[in-house]
Amino acid sequence: MKLMVIGGGGREHAVIRKLKENPAVTEIYALPGNGGIAADATCVPIGAKDIEGIVRFARENAIDYAVVTPDDPLVLGCVDALEAVGVPCFGPCAKAAAIEGSKVFAKDLMKKYGIPTAAYQSFSDMDEALRFLDTAPMPTVVKADGLALGKGVIIAKTRAEAKAAVVEMMRDHKFGKSGDKIVIEEYLEGPEVSVLAFTDGKTVVPMVSSMDHKRAGDNDTGLNTGGMGTVAPNPCYTEAIAARCMEEIFLPTIRAMNLEGRTFKGCLYFGLMLTKNGPRVIEYNCRFGDPETQVVLPLLESDLLTIMRAVTEGRLSEVEVRFRRQYACCVILASRGYPEHYEKGFPLTIPEAVRGHVYVAGAALKDGELVTSGGRVLGCTAVADTLPQAIAQAYALAGQIRFENAYCRTDIGQRALRALWGE
Repeated sequence: MKLMVIGGGGREHAVIRKLKENPAVTEIYALPGNGGIAADATCVPIGAKDIEGIVRFARENAIDYAVVTPDDPLVLGCVDALEAVGVPCFGPCAKAAAIEGSKVFAKDLMKKYGIPTAAYQSFSDMDEALRFLDTAPMPTVVKADGLALGKGVIIAKTRAEAKAAVVEMMRDHKFGKSGDKIVIEEYLEGPEVSVLAFTDGKTVVPMVSSMDHKRAGDNDTGLNTGGMGTVAPNPCYTEAIAARCMEEIFLPTIRAMNLEGRTFKGCLYFGLMLTKNGPRVIEYNCRFGDPETQVVLPLLESDLLTIMRAVTEGRLSEVEVRFRRQYACCVILASRGYPEHYEKGFPLTIPEAVRGHVYVAGAALKDGELVTSGGRVLGCTAVADTLPQAIAQAYALAGQIRFENAYCRTDIGQRALRALWGE
C-alpha cells in the first residue's frame, strides 16, 4: 500500500513510524514532512494547506490511503477533497472538524446537548466583550474562536490582563481572523487530562490518557506553547473517572455531532479538567494532539493502519485496540526564545543510538545536514515499566542531543509523579 501523511511535525513523525510497522505498507509520502521525517518517509514539498496540490499528488501517485493529521487542512476540507477523487482518508470531514475550528461552535454544542464544560459567553463585538469583563469574576479565560497553533488561549488573573487579551485578539488581530470572535469562559481548577479517542461516528475507543505541559518554563510558568512535554498514562485519570467521561462526555459528544449532521470519523481529542464537581471539557481537537501522540502511539500494541482503516470504513467495533501497560515520557527540545522570537539554522547532532527514540518537529536538511528550522525542534520519548524510569530515560536521551540555543523544561512528569504518590 502507498500511504500519504499530511503534515510536517513531531506528531506526523510518530504517526509515520507507527504506520511503517504494517508489512503491507510499501511507501509513505509525507507532505511536506521535515528533515527528520525524511529518514522514515519520502518528503514532498507540498504544504499541508495546499489542498489542490495534495489532491493532485494523490491522483498522480495512485495513493491508496491518506492520513490527514493537522488541524488546518482538516478544517479546510482536505479529507472531503481527497475522498471526492476516491482516496480513502483517516480524519474528519470539514463539517465535523468545526468542533476544533470554532470554539464558539464547540461551546454552543456542549450547551445544547448538556455536555459538562465551563460557563461561557461568546462575542463578536470588542466593546461588548470589554463591558462584560467589567463585572466578570476573575481569573477568567479568553479564547480566540479559530485556530491559533495552540496559543489562542489566555488565562487572565486580573481584569486588566483579560481586557488586554481581548484587545490583542479582536483589535490587533494577534491571531488573524481567528480572533474575530472570542469566547470568555469560567476559570476551572483541577488536574488536566488529554484523552485521544478513535471513533467512526458510532464506536468510541479512548487511547491511553496523557498529561501535557503547555507552559514554556518550569513549574508551569511563562507563555503557552504547543506543548513542552508529555507523560502517559495520566495518573489522575482513574478507571472510575474514565467510565464517567465515557457516559457523560465521549458518547454524548459523538451523538451530538451525529444529530447535527456532522458525523465525526477520525481521532477526537478531549481536553479535560477534573474539577471538584466532576470532569469538564476544556477543549476539543479534531486530530491527534502534539506532543500527546509522541507518548500515546509508542504504547499502542495494535496495528495503527488496521485501526485507521476500520475507522474510515465504519467498523471500528470489529478491531482490537490494545495498549502496553507501561509508561511513556516525551521531553521536547526547543529553540531558546520559543514561543516568541528564536534563531534557527543551527546544526543538529542526534547520535545514531538515540534516533529511534526521537520524533523530529522543526528541522530541515541543508546540504545533507540536519539544521534547526522551528521553535519545537524535536521530542525524545522513552517507554518504561514505571513512570520515574520513563522520565529519567527521556531526559537521558535529550542530554545526548546537541544544537545551539537548545532548551527544555526540567520538570516534565513531576506533576504526574506527585499525583501518583498522592502528594
